[in-house]
Amino acid sequence: MPRLNATLIATTLAFVGAFLTTPAFSADLGTPQGEIVLTVTGSIESTNQGDAAVFDLEMLEALPSETYKTTTIWTDDVQVLTGVPLFDFLESIGAEGSYITATAVNDYAIDIPINEMKSSRALMAYHNFGEPMSLRDKGPLWIVFPFDEGPEYQTEINYSRSIWQLSKIEVVK
Repeated sequence: MPRLNATLIATTLAFVGAFLTTPAFSADLGTPQGEIVLTVTGSIESTNQGDAAVFDLEMLEALPSETYKTTTIWTDDVQVLTGVPLFDFLESIGAEGSYITATAVNDYAIDIPINEMKSSRALMAYHNFGEPMSLRDKGPLWIVFPFDEGPEYQTEINYSRSIWQLSKIEVVK
């Protein structure tokens, strides 16, 4: 059996290590070309407008997404919601805090602990049935959970955190 070159092994391990520790998507945010639908401030590493990270719908649609088919207490029938997993989104922009304050267009705000988001499978949805959501239809962004996947998602806490018409997130230490 041929001996492997130590340099080749070290280079391969460095490459694999870098790949495994890279966030779900790039922190190079780019510049929004359309209407800004989300502004993220606070304790974040990646910004693209002063101390904030701003996103138009196209930027969010370009990120890795997930789709839930679920009923909600606010809508009729099963909804087909597509968006960015909230924990992955925050991780990708270098959010370092204990919680976020999510604020809607109408100034409704809710605090959500960051450490609970990964297991909660919170989704920042931007499409319903494959189409962008208007303000009238709870858009352009709606934090939702896969409610039909089990009673652990059907809680008053998750219902209160399901903020629609989301427009701002502040990451708080």
